[in-house]
Amino acid sequence: MNPLPGPPPLILGSTSAYRRELLARLRLPFEVASPGIDEAPLTDEGPLIRARRLALAKAAAVAASRPDAVVIGSDQVAVCKGTVLDKPGNATNCREQLQRLSGNSAEFHTAVTVVWSARQRLEAFEDLTIVHFRTLDADTIERYIAAEQPFDCAGGFRSESLGVSLFERVVSDDATGLVGLPLIRLAAVLRSFGYALP
Repeated sequence: MNPLPGPPPLILGSTSAYRRELLARLRLPFEVASPGIDEAPLTDEGPLIRARRLALAKAAAVAASRPDAVVIGSDQVAVCKGTVLDKPGNATNCREQLQRLSGNSAEFHTAVTVVWSARQRLEAFEDLTIVHFRTLDADTIERYIAAEQPFDCAGGFRSESLGVSLFERVVSDDATGLVGLPLIRLAAVLRSFGYALP
């Protein structure tokens, strides 16, 4: 008697170390692949629409060469007072983003697409996390930037580290959504694809 086949290979279509660390929490074996897509925003594209488009594009790009695998694509777009906050890249941009966030709230729109091309399956979902920031004076911002140099994080802070000290409160259905991969809903999707999770 042939043994039952195991679950398909699982691939995270992302170069983000933060998403990789989050997915590792589920204790499933997975590979990482760079989707290699153009992430430039389109004209008049809202933050959630952009996140959805890029999550699908990332998953589809990797799935095109690995139809046997279940591929996860995810994207997050942050917005504060109508301005999208991309990864700052340097201290000057980071300072400007934190000044904008000071005393305000920001919305973090995260979209996830899970594709299994061999079975023609696609699941997509979104998460919205709202972060309310305390008033940040210039010294606080400078101390924080010097301590973490969070230049690769949208909004210019790391919520999973010292950046949480900048918050007043967070409104979310999933604590992992703010980091960029909402695990509660993702775990449910992966269970539906046949992966053994508690």
